[in-house]
Amino acid sequence: MSSQSSQPPIEDGAAFWEDGGEMGERLRAHDWSVTPLGDPRHWPPSLRTTVSIVMNSRIPSAVVWGPSLVTIYNDAFRPILGSKPEALGRSFREVWAEVWHLIGPIAERAFAGEATFIEDFPLVINRHGMPEPVWFTFCYSPVRDETGAVVGMIDTVIETTESVRARNAVAAMNAHLEAEVAHRTRDLVAAQAALRQSQKMEAIGQLAGGIAHDFNNMLAVVISGLNLLQRRLARGDTNVGVYIEGAMDGATRAATLTQRLLAFSRQQPLAPEVIDANRLVRGMTDLLTRTLGETIAIDFVTADGLWTIHADRNQLENVLLNMAVNARDAMPDGGRLTIETANLEVDAASADEMMAPGPYVTIAVTDTGTGMPPEVVARAFEPFFTTKSVGKGTGLGLSQAFGFARQSGGHIRVTSEVGVGSTFRLCLPRFHGNAEPAATPSPSLAATLAGRPQEIVLVVEDEDRVRAFTVEALRELGYTVIHAADGAEALRIIDGGVFVGDGPAGRQDVTLLLTDIVMPGMTGRQLADAALERLPDLKVLYTTGYSGDAVIHNGVLDPGTNLLAKPFGIDHLAETVRGVLDAPG
Repeated sequence: MSSQSSQPPIEDGAAFWEDGGEMGERLRAHDWSVTPLGDPRHWPPSLRTTVSIVMNSRIPSAVVWGPSLVTIYNDAFRPILGSKPEALGRSFREVWAEVWHLIGPIAERAFAGEATFIEDFPLVINRHGMPEPVWFTFCYSPVRDETGAVVGMIDTVIETTESVRARNAVAAMNAHLEAEVAHRTRDLVAAQAALRQSQKMEAIGQLAGGIAHDFNNMLAVVISGLNLLQRRLARGDTNVGVYIEGAMDGATRAATLTQRLLAFSRQQPLAPEVIDANRLVRGMTDLLTRTLGETIAIDFVTADGLWTIHADRNQLENVLLNMAVNARDAMPDGGRLTIETANLEVDAASADEMMAPGPYVTIAVTDTGTGMPPEVVARAFEPFFTTKSVGKGTGLGLSQAFGFARQSGGHIRVTSEVGVGSTFRLCLPRFHGNAEPAATPSPSLAATLAGRPQEIVLVVEDEDRVRAFTVEALRELGYTVIHAADGAEALRIIDGGVFVGDGPAGRQDVTLLLTDIVMPGMTGRQLADAALERLPDLKVLYTTGYSGDAVIHNGVLDPGTNLLAKPFGIDHLAETVRGVLDAPG
């Protein structure tokens, strides 16, 4: 492209850019004859107009003209060049040689007719004698002549180095702050975890100490009683009833402690049934009267139209009895105990992590006793926490109540005021089924019920001493008893049959399988399933100290499951075995 034009020359070759500031003076003084553009008086109108616009602009701008990319720039553009060699009249490619591989393709797009706008474009330029990282926001705009052909471009540029560095600094600071926050958050989480672990270990230590204290006391009674029993019998003295009773009492208390621990940990097997809470609490009148004594007046406030609940009757009665006993102990000089039932609808606004929204039945036990300060209320349900004097309580009654409530899908809460009294409110979910509430069971005389020789009980227990006791107890009750140490041996016995007389006619099938649940090799549940395939009419009674999930799911016994919890005495054994054998089906 020729820089000359057939346009007639103007009288003053510099008149078309008016002033142009310092760069205008330099432009007028420049020897353009040595450049491809030639004498300004012969510049085409498109070039003269473009130069005039750029020279009178306060925005950093440069004209890049013709194939030689001749550079003309204004005063605002000069700081961008820094101490580079004089750029006026030189090729734009030479001026920006160190970054031409980056900006050259963009300039080619402008000369092809495409305008470009790029923000915060990073470059490393030599403008102060050394490489310098910079950022520019610029626009390359094509310039066309009178025929529409692209003959040059305008480079409009704003240096954004400082703002980019500021943003980067802010971003780096934010990143540092975020990292610091994350680090401190991790430290806080770790500290909280350590605190929780410390609290947990403290609670475990308190729990272990409480268990050790109570069990040692109970075992001391048992061991001392048995030792004295041995010595007296060795001398031929049969007046040993007091030692037997003491040992039995210690063992029974130890068994109760174990059940309370299971209740607190929500691991006790529950056998829920449909219950009318009004009928249940009124049915406990005699028991409560005998337990609480004459100095405690008992009031019942039962709600009309009370919903039914689905809970373990025995455990619920134990919880209410524990709550009543705690209330009695809070009224050493006597007082009034009120047991109140009510329906409760918990809405979403009132629900929390302990109680989901829905309908509940509440049983509240209120006393007029000494009350509790807030710090005691906060720890009321902790295991082995008690404000009673030594020997007056284990500190497990309320924790057992808490475990039972949570395992049953409900909750228990306490409100108290010092000098006024306390209210423990047990909330259990409403039962939505159609079953009728079961009648309150009458006292059982099962301990006097004996077995018959034709009733054959197969005892399967891997613990030798427990198996021996169970076998002897059942024989004492009148049953024919055989035994095995594991499931495989038990199945061999079932397959071979049991002979209770002479000849083939004396062969009989096992009547009842009494099996431990947790055994090596084959669990009691697996044994029962295999045995029932062989003997469909076989009755099954499980026994366990802790069953896990074998016959208990979500803390509830599987339907139709019979369970005898360890440890058990001969009376409980007799009652349970007789009940299973006499049950229909």
